[in-house]
Amino acid sequence: MSGFFNLENGFFTTLSKLTDIIILSVIWFFICIPIITIGPATTALYYTTVKAIRRERGYLFREFFKSFKQNFKRGAISGVIMTIIALFLGFDILWAWMNTSAIENGSILLGIFIALSVMFICFSIYVFPILSRFEMTIKQLFKAALFMSVRHLPSTVVMFAIIAICAIGIFFMPILIFIIPAGATLIISLLMERIFKKYMPESQGAGEETGIDEWYLE
Repeated sequence: MSGFFNLENGFFTTLSKLTDIIILSVIWFFICIPIITIGPATTALYYTTVKAIRRERGYLFREFFKSFKQNFKRGAISGVIMTIIALFLGFDILWAWMNTSAIENGSILLGIFIALSVMFICFSIYVFPILSRFEMTIKQLFKAALFMSVRHLPSTVVMFAIIAICAIGIFFMPILIFIIPAGATLIISLLMERIFKKYMPESQGAGEETGIDEWYLE
C-alpha cells in the first residue's frame, strides 16, 4: 500500500504529466488569442512539451516563456503569413462549396482547394517544431518545412491524421481545447524527434565541458 503513495510510481507520474499537459494547453490557448502570437506560442508549445514534459528537463512556465521570447519575431511573422494563407484557402473552399453547382467544373475546383489545404497543413506541421530547434531565417524555415514534409511523407501522413482526429474531437467537444494542444504535440513529437535526429549535428561533448545543453540528443 505504501508503494501506491510513492510520488515516483506510475500512477502519480502519469497524473503529473496529464496535469502538465492541461496547464500547457491552457497557457497556449490564451497566449494565442491575440492571433499575432500564434506562431511563437506554438513554437513554445512544441519546445516545452518535448523538453519539460517528455524529457522532464526544466520547468513548464520557464521553458515556455523562454522559447516564446527567443522565437517571438520569427514566430510572429511566420504565424501571420500562415494565418493569412489559411484564411485565404478557407475562404476559397467555402466559396467553391457554395457555388459547386453554379459554376462549370465546380467540384473539380473544390477538390483542388481541398488538396491545397491538405498540403498546406502538412507543411505547417513542421514549421514551428523546426523553429523551436534550429536557427534559420524565415525563408530557410519554410524551405526546410516543405522539404521535410515531402521527404518524410509517411510520418507526415500519420501526423496529419492525428491533427485531423484532434480537430474533429475539438469540434464536437470544445472543452478538449484545454487538453488536446499539448497532448497531440506530445504524440506528434514521437515522430518529429526521430526526424529531427537525422538533421542534428553530432554532440560536441558533455555539457559540463562545452556549456551547451544538448538535451534533445538524449
